[in-house]
Amino acid sequence: MEELERVMTIPLRKVMDVPRTKRAPIAIKHVRKFVAKHMKTPLEMVWLDNHINEAIWARGIQKPPNKIRVKAIKFEDGLVEVTLTDI
Repeated sequence: MEELERVMTIPLRKVMDVPRTKRAPIAIKHVRKFVAKHMKTPLEMVWLDNHINEAIWARGIQKPPNKIRVKAIKFEDGLVEVTLTDI
């Protein structure tokens, strides 16, 4: 089995429904859950790059972005590496 690579846009609008002091941490969890679902792998096997964390936290805990574009690469052992795409 070879590597599977996908570029996906993850909507984060529903994060605005949670209390404002929890939005950025919930957005990180949402990204991990979205990628795990679409790449068919367990949550523990999803590795998020530090640049994704910085992009979500860039405007603080209360104002994460509405959507984020990422590239996910699934390796043979099931590990999924998620990085920001170059815009």
